[in-house]
Amino acid sequence: MAVLPFRPIPFFANKNQAFWRLQMAGWGGALLLRTMSGLANAKELSFLVLVLISTITGLSITLILSVVYRTLINRRPIITWGVTSLVLTLAVGLYAFIDAWVNALYNGDGGLDFGRVIGLFYLDATLLLAWSALYYMINFFLQIEEQNDQMIQLENQATSAQLAMLRYQLNPHFLFNTLNSISTLVLLKQTEPANAMLSRLSSFLRYTLVNEPAGRVTVAQEVETLKLYLEIERMRFEERLRTRFRIDPETERALLPSLLLQPLVENAIKYAVGPQEAGAEITIATQLVGQNLRITVSDTGPGLQSGAASNRLSGVTFDGGEPVSTGVGLANIRDRLGQAYGEHHRFETMEPPEGGFTVLIELPFERREQPGTALEPDKRPALAG
Repeated sequence: MAVLPFRPIPFFANKNQAFWRLQMAGWGGALLLRTMSGLANAKELSFLVLVLISTITGLSITLILSVVYRTLINRRPIITWGVTSLVLTLAVGLYAFIDAWVNALYNGDGGLDFGRVIGLFYLDATLLLAWSALYYMINFFLQIEEQNDQMIQLENQATSAQLAMLRYQLNPHFLFNTLNSISTLVLLKQTEPANAMLSRLSSFLRYTLVNEPAGRVTVAQEVETLKLYLEIERMRFEERLRTRFRIDPETERALLPSLLLQPLVENAIKYAVGPQEAGAEITIATQLVGQNLRITVSDTGPGLQSGAASNRLSGVTFDGGEPVSTGVGLANIRDRLGQAYGEHHRFETMEPPEGGFTVLIELPFERREQPGTALEPDKRPALAG
């Protein structure tokens, strides 16, 4: 799951640009409306000068209001609305005074007409009140959208962190066993097998470190990585570890969480191959079932009939009634699938009639259009014034 960045509505992607576009559109519309009204009332063309001055005055006052509102919008409501009411009243009074004074000059009157000031006050109050309401509405909407996006990002980050925690639990048990085997080979002075195991371990760990915990890979990439892991384990178990892959070619480019199969195979090695002198065979199969990718990992071990059945399901090994190690178990895989797919997946464990143990997983089928390189994971405020 990739963490998505904040993607505002395209019009408001650049808030400063959006502010000026709205300003020009709003006051341009007011200018056009008052012009058409004046012409309809047989006003002289010189009347357009008054309309233009009034529009420029209103535009200038709203620029000042935007600076004031921007400082008030995130304050306590009583401060925001109290100061806004006071500032808006003063702005309307100033606007009406300027309009009345310009009209007096235009008409050649000796002084200001108080009645005209009152009349213009209501007109200018309508304009500035509508502008203020739109300013707060737009900015509150943008803040809510941004907060929602931040919540989504936080949820995605929490999910990614949990996936990382679950994924990183997959490596230590395998790593400790491998290092212990290498140590044994070194003590026995079997340098060539030790070097070969170190080389394969290095390649495997390089993949796990480069890959994102929440990343997805194709079935083909996962199988190739799994074969690298099995080569390491086969050096420990030799002919006791037998594997078979039945990969439907149609599923090779299907996507699944990275390193999903490794702990399942590790579980089979631990509880099927390890306890039996003759070892066991592990089969990994994939196929398409309707719109789902079905994956099965099965073995020919003792299944759930042995005393270690509950340990196998929980991933905890006991010795004399006391837990001595904490493997990742199958519950970890179930948690990973739940985090990645929610309810849109299937995870079951079963014991076939012929014996052994099988894990069945079904995921929504998603296909990578362009095949990637082997072992390469799939990485996929207020308006300015």
